[in-house]
Amino acid sequence: MKVLIVGSGAREHAIVRALMRDENVTGIECAPGNAGIAGDVTTLPLDVTDTQAIAALALERGVDLVVIGPEAPLVAGAADAIRAAGIACFGPSAQAARLEGSKAFAKEVMAEAGVPTAMALVCTDGDQIDGALDTFTRPGTPYVVKDDGLAGGKGVVVTDDRAVAVAHARACLAGGSAVVMEEFLDGPEVSLFAITDGTCVVPLQPAQDFKRAHDDDAGPNTGGMGAYSPLPWAPADVVDDVTARVLQPMIDAMAARGTPFVGLLYAGLAMTSRGIRVVEFNARFGDPETQVVLARLQSGLGGLMMAAATGHLETHPAPVWSSDAAVTVVIAAQGYPESPRTGDVIAGLGDAAASAGVDILHAGTRVQDDGSIAASGGRVLSVTAVGDTLHQARERAYTAVDLIILEGSHHRRDIALAAATQE
Repeated sequence: MKVLIVGSGAREHAIVRALMRDENVTGIECAPGNAGIAGDVTTLPLDVTDTQAIAALALERGVDLVVIGPEAPLVAGAADAIRAAGIACFGPSAQAARLEGSKAFAKEVMAEAGVPTAMALVCTDGDQIDGALDTFTRPGTPYVVKDDGLAGGKGVVVTDDRAVAVAHARACLAGGSAVVMEEFLDGPEVSLFAITDGTCVVPLQPAQDFKRAHDDDAGPNTGGMGAYSPLPWAPADVVDDVTARVLQPMIDAMAARGTPFVGLLYAGLAMTSRGIRVVEFNARFGDPETQVVLARLQSGLGGLMMAAATGHLETHPAPVWSSDAAVTVVIAAQGYPESPRTGDVIAGLGDAAASAGVDILHAGTRVQDDGSIAASGGRVLSVTAVGDTLHQARERAYTAVDLIILEGSHHRRDIALAAATQE
């Protein structure tokens, strides 16, 4: 089969690399891609916000399957346009993608499905903000304020400072129609992906990501600074439990609404003292968790996604997983996430890529006229390594990170540290 991947981040690069390992995939193209992806497969120019252009490109290239990486084209209806053109698509319709496009909508469906989540209030007017914050004020717990719409992974503020919470809420209302106030959920977070054809649900392996910009969860919220898998501290039945209590009920509820969800449903979860609670849903592979989850996938990804896109997931063989551990460390540009600097040349990529067990997955990169590779976005690279243990995977990842030179860049040094040291 020939596959077109839409997107330009490290998530898409990880998908490309996984498809390259699938013997049933005979052709891979990516639009628009990045400097690293262009080194692996053919890349094509594309405005990912233009849903009709995506469908037209798929027709022009004669592909069998389109995989949409980012959330914005999904929410805009790219999957609908592709299916209308008669091409299989791995990604939900615009109506189903509202699970990510609107946190208020996701709460509504969770209530229908009986899925455990944080208590929340939706504010559509600035006068409602103080009352909503007071509702969830408990001694020793921070305020949680979420932009209702898409925010590139940076629409959530968790703060002890009420003024900061109010300011973020007002900014969300100024840029959209609603803001969501939630109770704070204690406990570690887990990311679990599930591939679905709208009826059948196939969970992948759990991962944990790191949202804050700096070590020890300091600094501003980001799109993700690193991740690891597996989770040695998680309950052995966590995947089965989440599938039964969260994933399958959500897929059933969406089908009952007449808007079946086809593609990748991402559940962000908190392992609280009161049990599992859903933090959020995404309508696509998460970044950077995808990098570590797909690094551990031994069976073919292409056939699995095609089975979901065509409604045959129930009869498709289950995924096969490596027992290896995987760690990814994100190298971010100077000023990320507030105002990332672009244009700086990246050195040491060849030496880093030659490190044992390491994949260098590009995100915000471009090839310059002189052939050098430069930063073009906030999150620049995901340095992903596998090893027999989390400790070995961490060592390999950070050995490679230290070989890469990007002026002013920053990265966390504590990705998977607590898990590797059994803390």
